[in-house]
Amino acid sequence: MVKNLIRYFKSVYFIKAFLVALAMAVPVFISIYFFDNFNIGFSIALGAIFCAPSDVPGSLKHKFFGILISIILTFVVTLLIGSFSDYLVLVPLLVILVFLISYISVFGFRASLISFAGLISLILALAHQSAEISVLEHALFIALGGVWYLSLVILSDVVLPKVQIDYLFVELLEKTSKFIKIRGKLLVEIDNRTNLLEENFKLQTEINELHETIREVVLVKRSKTVFSNRTRRQQLIFSKIIEIYELAISNTIDYEKFDTLFKEHHEKVDEFKLLIFEVSDRLNHISKVILKQEKLTFQNNFNILLKKIENHIEIYKVNVGLPEAREGVIFLLNYKAYQEKQIGNLMDIVRVIDNYSKNDKIRPIKDAEQFLTPQDYDFKKLKANFSFKSPIFRHSLRLTLTMLIGFIIGYAIEMQQPYWILLTIVVIMRPSYGLTKERTKSRVVGTLIGAAVGVGIVFLTQNVIIYAIIAALSLIIGFSLVKQNYRNGAAFITLYVIFIYALINPNILTVIKFRVMDTLIGSVLAYVANYFFWPAWEAKNIKEFLSKSIESFSEFLKQIDVLYHQKGEVPTAYSLARKEAFLQVGDLNAAYQRLAQEPKSKQENSELFYELMSIFNTYLSSLSSLGMYIRTNETGKVPKQFEIYIKHILSNLEKAIELLNNSESSICLEREELAVAAKNYEDYFQILANQRDKEIEKGLPITKEMRSQLHETQLVSEQVRWLLSLSESLIKNIKKI
Repeated sequence: MVKNLIRYFKSVYFIKAFLVALAMAVPVFISIYFFDNFNIGFSIALGAIFCAPSDVPGSLKHKFFGILISIILTFVVTLLIGSFSDYLVLVPLLVILVFLISYISVFGFRASLISFAGLISLILALAHQSAEISVLEHALFIALGGVWYLSLVILSDVVLPKVQIDYLFVELLEKTSKFIKIRGKLLVEIDNRTNLLEENFKLQTEINELHETIREVVLVKRSKTVFSNRTRRQQLIFSKIIEIYELAISNTIDYEKFDTLFKEHHEKVDEFKLLIFEVSDRLNHISKVILKQEKLTFQNNFNILLKKIENHIEIYKVNVGLPEAREGVIFLLNYKAYQEKQIGNLMDIVRVIDNYSKNDKIRPIKDAEQFLTPQDYDFKKLKANFSFKSPIFRHSLRLTLTMLIGFIIGYAIEMQQPYWILLTIVVIMRPSYGLTKERTKSRVVGTLIGAAVGVGIVFLTQNVIIYAIIAALSLIIGFSLVKQNYRNGAAFITLYVIFIYALINPNILTVIKFRVMDTLIGSVLAYVANYFFWPAWEAKNIKEFLSKSIESFSEFLKQIDVLYHQKGEVPTAYSLARKEAFLQVGDLNAAYQRLAQEPKSKQENSELFYELMSIFNTYLSSLSSLGMYIRTNETGKVPKQFEIYIKHILSNLEKAIELLNNSESSICLEREELAVAAKNYEDYFQILANQRDKEIEKGLPITKEMRSQLHETQLVSEQVRWLLSLSESLIKNIKKI
């Protein structure tokens, strides 16, 4: 409990919430105490809170420009809305601004947060009714509040440079640890594999998002200073975590074949599960070391577990007997080799954290800046998305119409604070139905919980000092929980709103009543609108994600082919292709999760899409496994049959893309050469196996060269056969869509 509280106070979410509270409280206090004018401080506080959404983890440069654009946008919006009171002008202006502001989300995640800031400022500009300061002064003070918040963000980044990156690493380590543990469970929990795989799909999406954020922070050029050594250290740790993650995915297994091979030998599988769990636990330990909850220790069971696995492999070989046991033995030895690489990467992280590696020996990642995903702010995107095919265009129209309806309802029935309806709509509505539904539920439940607690406190005490303390604490806790637990965050924010109004309005029960009513109206409008107003059902859009994933597979496979021929140092092009494949499959996983949250009647071909999801994730695993083997082992001359397989696999991938694009395929390759290639692989492996059998008869130990040839031939041939089979399954399933 104490550790969890300490972690909460160290989190980036708490620090950001504290900054927001400070940015709001200081100007209000100064305004009242020194100028006896609440409105000035309130306007500055609004400016700070408008810019807070743009303050998300990432580089200081991106934060700076994100907040700066938010300042400009909120100033302009506040000035425009505040300058007109005639509904004949105000309503059309509201419609135009809501659409334009929400439409800038086409530029990506950070742009969507800037859009959110603009929409919030628009709504609160409608509520501004102060005779003490003019509209221009109000807008200028809002801009000043934004500048004040920006200065706090920069100051916190200078004073607490480690907090953000350390917390990101902790999150990444914990999620990677969980991902690896699930891979261990997949070996033994036969009846639960479907649920475990779905959980892994979700985790992959979250891990990929963290990878992108950390790349933005650490993969940058630094001058040759002491700080740059720390950055290079972070880069090395990050690269090792990615290596561990890729290795976990690369351990691709044909579970049906795996279960058949080791049906009578569960103890072999159990030992591997324990080893994988140990790796997972060590990653968790490292995350706690970074949080300073534990001291770094080198105690582990790796050597004992590896020795047990070696013994079990020997027992398996003796009990089953050669040559029948050869396939199983090679599989177990390869799997053991993968786990040893995991342990090696893990110990590299431990050594870097423990300062065993000297600064001058830590080199930055080669071509690091090429791994940063470029921010595409080309204005051509605005034109390209201006059609009903674009989910953002539909969302902008939907939000505009819903806001107009909410505006009319709020002012028609004379609610106490009608803008709360609009605020609820903006906070809840998202481009996807599933997320809007989830946020609607969380918002309503959170508001009801907050209102119930608020009523209870009102009946217990009418002390304004207690109200002020509750409001301040609720603000900090609410903002810190919004990202992690939206329902609880909404409950605390409701408490904050209630008791802030309680300080200026003695009729607090009326405030609570209207707060609940407005939230319910706004929530119902948001939910209904996402269902009926130009919905962008995921089943209609998922083809684009499928196509992009296949394109990334094709490029990744081409780079694996190049690497197999060139040997030596891994080229940057290979690493970039691998990164792109992981990101595209992550996006596809996220799209499928959105589809699964939609109404059953709208989930067209949901079972088929699940089948495709399994194929795509298996395909990525198989590609990673093939690439990992080639780049981490000494390999021989590339056989001709490998090239034939690659040619046919790429052909199938191209066919799959053409089918998704509804175009006729003109590709036709001879199947005979594929049959010859398959036979050549089998014959070569059999020649090696026969040669080894003769050596065994003579009592000769296996040579390093023989072991390498056997492992390479079996693993590479098995992977290309599987990739070919999967590519054929892709075509077969895509034809059914």
